[in-house]
Amino acid sequence: MLSEFQIHTFSPVYNENSHILILGTFPSVKSRENSFYYGHPQNRFWRVLAGLFNCELPNTIEEKTELLLSHNIALWDVIKSCEIAGSADSTIKSVVPNDIDIILNNSMVKEIYANGKTAEKLYNKYLKKKVKRDITALPSTSPANASFTLPKLISSWEIIEKDV
Repeated sequence: MLSEFQIHTFSPVYNENSHILILGTFPSVKSRENSFYYGHPQNRFWRVLAGLFNCELPNTIEEKTELLLSHNIALWDVIKSCEIAGSADSTIKSVVPNDIDIILNNSMVKEIYANGKTAEKLYNKYLKKKVKRDITALPSTSPANASFTLPKLISSWEIIEKDV
């Protein structure tokens, strides 16, 4: 598959009450098609949050947004635009980062978490120097992270509960 230039086309989710920010890398093909985060049915992001907060699995964009905001979670991606082949993070190049100050200056975000090591690496490379905040990597909810079962992911993500 050839790399193509892609632009992140949907907005971050946050409000003034957001206490934590979760950053992914860049939307997958399915997420880009659905114009919302973690749109691939095999990605476990929404199942992890539903399990973590003991609530119904959200299905619509409105339900997903409500789940995030009702738990004081902001959500965005490190990358604004890049070259990428399909959804493969390993093919990302020519990165232009998002300006996460938009969220940090308009919310109460205390902690920043990465959904996976690649998001952490990209944050540290492109944003940390400007933002001057550390990031904590959580295990990726991607189906490619097959060594983590859903219960193991939920357990690993419990760290965010202290900040919401």
